[in-house]
Amino acid sequence: MPPVPPSQLPPARTLVAPGRGELFMRDTGGDGPAVMLLHGWIASADLNWRTVYGDLVDAGYRVLAIDHRGHGRGLRPLERFRLADCAADAAAAMRELEVAPALVVGYSMGGAIAQLIARDHLDVVSGLVLSGTAQHWRGPETRRYWRAMSALGVALSLSPIRTWSWGLRRVGLPESEETSWLLSELTRHSARDIAEAGRELGRFDSRPWLRPLDVPMAVVVTTQDEAVPPRKQYELAAALDARVFEAPIRHLEVASRPDRYNAALLDALAAISARERATT
Repeated sequence: MPPVPPSQLPPARTLVAPGRGELFMRDTGGDGPAVMLLHGWIASADLNWRTVYGDLVDAGYRVLAIDHRGHGRGLRPLERFRLADCAADAAAAMRELEVAPALVVGYSMGGAIAQLIARDHLDVVSGLVLSGTAQHWRGPETRRYWRAMSALGVALSLSPIRTWSWGLRRVGLPESEETSWLLSELTRHSARDIAEAGRELGRFDSRPWLRPLDVPMAVVVTTQDEAVPPRKQYELAAALDARVFEAPIRHLEVASRPDRYNAALLDALAAISARERATT
């Protein structure tokens, strides 16, 4: 089946960021408040946010979404994948587009990247929403998982289509036009960077430095999440003294259950936007 996107996607642009390279972006344009969306591991902007774009635009936002390094159409750097570099890429994009400070939304790995943006590039952040993410992934239940990253990298390097097809079947996706598009998008990833990103998540721990910030913050907890336990998401909200919103989805349902996720995200954005206006 041809890899046709299941819905209309926002305009694409390639942004040249000085000192960083060509960054692939989705940008809806418009005069509304800018929202930078940061996707999760083994996803891309479109894979993560394809069913979110439209609702954000309808709510009046200018939507920006970046493909992180090694993911989708993202940068293919010569150096090793680092979450801090992804944070610097996104911050550079916001500065280059002259939308900073902007609302920043991070899902899963994107939530770790968002935390690093808040730590290292707070000047580009007017409000922060973290979702399906945590301060760390160092529990015993995930330790063996991260050690398997080398095997994942080898499998993706040797047989990417077969490996991704197996993964889609494991999560219960039947053969369809949308699955064909998903498979096509997944094969855009860099096998080396995907594996290294997994190891980076295993090393990530913001507990020593994460603190409440002088910007409005919210956490959208994915309450049925099997990949990032909800208790860790609530712990993250407590560490930031952030307002909590709840979305009753599993981790990979962020794109497949917009009826359950998007309302919580829109409520979180509205809440931090209102607080931002009240303090300016």
